[in-house]
Amino acid sequence: MKIKTFEFNMFPVNCYVIWDDTKEAAIIDPGCFYDEEKRKLKDFIIDKGLTVKHLLNTHLHLDHIFGNPFVLQEFGLSAEAHQADEFWIEEAPKQSRMFGFQLKEAPVPLGKYLHDGDLIQFGNTTLEAIHVPGHSPGSLVYYSKADSCLFSGDVLFQGSIGRADLAGGNFDELIDNICSRLFVLPNDTVVYPGHGAPTTIGAEKADNPFFR
Repeated sequence: MKIKTFEFNMFPVNCYVIWDDTKEAAIIDPGCFYDEEKRKLKDFIIDKGLTVKHLLNTHLHLDHIFGNPFVLQEFGLSAEAHQADEFWIEEAPKQSRMFGFQLKEAPVPLGKYLHDGDLIQFGNTTLEAIHVPGHSPGSLVYYSKADSCLFSGDVLFQGSIGRADLAGGNFDELIDNICSRLFVLPNDTVVYPGHGAPTTIGAEKADNPFFR
């Protein structure tokens, strides 16, 4: 698997483009808000000759879905995510006003619901959707066993975890689910989070202060 990381928008969010030798690809959390960010994402995909097969959201908080309308317009792909987070799409305009700005484009509906254990396939790559609620009720982690990596959204960070004080969040549930769903994976599994630098499962089990 090849991975390109973009850091988009004012929050800022990691957007990932992942692909393999077949040139089939997936976009995870297209947080592109500004026109320049949208051009960067589009130009990269075109320059690499990629065919995007999936648009995946780890969850549907505002900062992770800014680019969903753009990807739909440019590549004809609606987002795939967990149904439990769907209410956040309707909340997006109000949430943006709370942060002092207006959405440039209206949010668009999901194209497909994903569930725990679903397999997402493109080219020679398979991702498993792992439901890890707590940061949001529908938070999904996308795990590639073959490539020893996962995309954790806002569930797990280097030295931290996602906040649990937004609607549908639950701190105890988040802690329990990280331990039971993610910390059982091999220690060398690389974690690509929704914000900040990558880490590993082993490093977070050993050093993350929320688990001491």
